[in-house]
Amino acid sequence: MAPSAAEADSAASSSGRLLVLYASQTGNAMDAAERVGREAERGGCPAVDVLSMDGFDPSRLPSERFVVFVVSTTGQGDPPDSMKGFWRDMLRKDLGAQWLEGVRHAVFGLGDSGYQKYNFAAKKLDRRLSHLGAERVVEIGLGDDQHPSGYEGALDPWLLSLWKSLNETNQSLLPRVSDINDPNLSTLGDPKVHVIYYSSNEVPQDSILSDPQKIMNSARTMSPALQFHDDGGPPYMLQMVANQRLTEEGSDRDVRHFELEDPSSAISYKTGDALEILASQNPSAVDAFIERCNLDPDCYVTIRGKSVDKISKGSAVSSLMDRIKLKTFVALTMDIASASPRRYFFEVMSFFSTAEHEKEKLQYFASPEGRDDLYQYNQKESRTVLEVLEDFPSVQMPFEWLVQLTPPLKKRAFSISSSPLAHPNQIHLTVSIVSWLTPFKRTRHGLCSTWLAGLNPRKDNTIPCWIHQGSLPPPHPSVALVLIGPGTGCAPFRAFVEERAAQTVAEPTAPVLFFFGCRNQDNDFLYKDFWLTHAQDEGVLSSKKGGGLFVAFSRDQPQKVYVQHKIKEQSARVWNLLLSGAAVYIAGSSTKMPADVTAALEEVICKEHGVKKEDASKWLRDLERVGRFNIEAWS
Repeated sequence: MAPSAAEADSAASSSGRLLVLYASQTGNAMDAAERVGREAERGGCPAVDVLSMDGFDPSRLPSERFVVFVVSTTGQGDPPDSMKGFWRDMLRKDLGAQWLEGVRHAVFGLGDSGYQKYNFAAKKLDRRLSHLGAERVVEIGLGDDQHPSGYEGALDPWLLSLWKSLNETNQSLLPRVSDINDPNLSTLGDPKVHVIYYSSNEVPQDSILSDPQKIMNSARTMSPALQFHDDGGPPYMLQMVANQRLTEEGSDRDVRHFELEDPSSAISYKTGDALEILASQNPSAVDAFIERCNLDPDCYVTIRGKSVDKISKGSAVSSLMDRIKLKTFVALTMDIASASPRRYFFEVMSFFSTAEHEKEKLQYFASPEGRDDLYQYNQKESRTVLEVLEDFPSVQMPFEWLVQLTPPLKKRAFSISSSPLAHPNQIHLTVSIVSWLTPFKRTRHGLCSTWLAGLNPRKDNTIPCWIHQGSLPPPHPSVALVLIGPGTGCAPFRAFVEERAAQTVAEPTAPVLFFFGCRNQDNDFLYKDFWLTHAQDEGVLSSKKGGGLFVAFSRDQPQKVYVQHKIKEQSARVWNLLLSGAAVYIAGSSTKMPADVTAALEEVICKEHGVKKEDASKWLRDLERVGRFNIEAWS
């Protein structure tokens, strides 16, 4: 398999080649695409190229004959970052209906049906390819995180259909198609990662990095798994100055208010932005991983993807600054104690198992027959890489394979809940501390939220942070707002209200209606005093200013009451603001809330405007097109 753009432009005939293009945000689409490539090679395909979309020139697409696209969907139907440039090219108006004539394509999407725009990026791509003249090999496949076996529940049967159709179309493309799913013919190729090792006395002391920011940048730049995860420049190194629990001590939910500060300067951000944080892994877990894998924690390494730089032990390519301590690399780039390994991890493990019963179990887990049992053992139990390795003690995987297959340590994004006008050198966050019980009653904890909750304010804590534009654009002061944010969905709207309060001092501002929801008034009314203060006198949410605060306590009465009920109760006020040009913002859980709130708004439009549901839906879609209907939801 040749995963570089240069090799994709090789002299291999496109008619005998399968091109696999993927767009991945978290690594799942890349993992699925690499599986497509491995199976095609097993079927005897003369040439297979697996590329990230941002590593392929879209103008070359018409010269291809067989292309498989594997695309994830992020946020509210958005394409992954690596697809955005490719998608812009595909939307060019000068591309005609015959531009891709002769190209046979297949699309597999990875999404979550808990979101309204389920697999939106894949569906749009599939339609656009057809509009440009490409012909489908098979119908689009839609992987769903909600499926009992995850996205592989759809990928397995889709791949069987794909290979069957491709073989019927061109037998020379897959001359050994029957070998693809024959477990007896499974072989292990070489890892895609090259590691050079140095003893500590081979590294001059003056070349060892001491600045935490530079160490982090060096490690994450070196990681092949993070090559398509752009950190977006050097991080802010912020200090936590407040760690306050917002829910009552007796509550089963722990929601915190964090204040992060740059003591030396102001922080450049806008309301609606998101803060990405890279959490520190537990040092004892890192030590346990290194001991389990028989690694030397004090040696230094240089790591390269083989497609990036084919280097040897004697090569002078790597500079002294490219060397990093192995233990540091593991801690900063490899998620060994929170993320679950993928299916291919188990397949590779089977080749390094020396105990027959372990090898059989691993081969079963990696097979189509073992898919559901693997899902129960691995994903449902949130089994970590370290736990899996400990469950199969005879396995000794080389570090090269561990680097390639361990999920990368990813940043976690949180909506910013402060306004830069009110807090120029601080960022506030509203974070639910995540913990859950698995089906076998094992307690699991979210890596980032648990780490943040354990930090002691103003003690020696440094938090690497990156600011990114969120999906809620900051509104102009003259635009009226209808804000709907139950639970921690209130976070960005605390920032909006703070901002509008600061703007009111200098200029006229439009009214704001805020709908908040929680279980109990006494246990989890987040920022209660803040909202009530702004709803009084001349506050932003006060009736005198044309605003309003409406709170739904779902468990404080026999009949459950949610934010959508409060919206319908305030039907006339909501409609009047919409008529005046108000913008609607919704934030919170992705499960049912956005759909229920959207349905409530449609009911308001039907009732107050006297139109049918279809017209009300179109009314909201028109609002969305002009930027006045925005949703930010998370699972």
